Amino acid sequence: MSDRQRIGAFLEMMSAERGASPNTLDAYGRDLIDASEFCRGRLTRVKAAELSAWVNDLAERGLAPASQARKLSALRRFFRFLFEEGDRKDDPTARLDGPSPTRDVPDVLSREEMKALIFACGDDTRLRCLVELLYGAGLRASELVSLTLGSLPRRKGPRWVTSDIIIRGKGGKERLCPLGRPALEALADWLATRTREKAPARAEDYVFPSRGASGHLTRRRLGQLLEGLAVEARLDPARVHPHALRHAYATHLLQGGADLRAVQMLLGHADIATTQIYTHVLTDELQELLETAHPMAG
Repeated sequence: MSDRQRIGAFLEMMSAERGASPNTLDAYGRDLIDASEFCRGRLTRVKAAELSAWVNDLAERGLAPASQARKLSALRRFFRFLFEEGDRKDDPTARLDGPSPTRDVPDVLSREEMKALIFACGDDTRLRCLVELLYGAGLRASELVSLTLGSLPRRKGPRWVTSDIIIRGKGGKERLCPLGRPALEALADWLATRTREKAPARAEDYVFPSRGASGHLTRRRLGQLLEGLAVEARLDPARVHPHALRHAYATHLLQGGADLRAVQMLLGHADIATTQIYTHVLTDELQELLETAHPMAG
């Protein structure tokens, strides 16, 4: 069986048994094809020395440590699959050393900048709803654009009976995300507008329908909308993207006294180490406060 056939079988397993998202499957597929091409189509029979050369090649190409680590993670999962299927009796990735990915402290939008973004939405109910859900619930871009009507809080007439949305995150894991009053109001305004606009049949279940192939707003279009909004709000467009609003959500919660474990649950992080990056932002702010306010700082 060729490399591409075994990679295809691996991706089918990841989808069926592990609930991997389409984005994850796409990334794994590209990473494994890259390794296969480096090994001249002999990935399933490769030895550890060749894989070590591939890892070195990734660094020579200038890939970021995080990207290198992701590719190596895909490779480890693939060879574990081959071992479990009986296609190999060894794991050539067992002794491979990958880079230690460093986490950069995110450049977080301030409360004032978030207010400017929301104000810049004006009468655009869809855009305001998108911003309020990104910032008010900390959703990932893929979670937001694929949001369905069935996952929304329950309503009785114009009144919201509940305030939680059901999010299907990475690995197919579900979590509840509570919404505050501004997000609920923005959602109600958009749903009223959406009802007046006839959505295509394949898109009618999505909160943000589209005439495209997916049936819903794409992540790329979401990014474009936020770039235009940043210009309108007189902010640097490079700083305004879907994940930036998720960063702001987490950081502002911690600044307000939220528990780190609670923020981890709200974000849907499997590992609290991922959430701890936001504590560095708070540490930087405290350091700045010390240097400007303490009488001995000078």
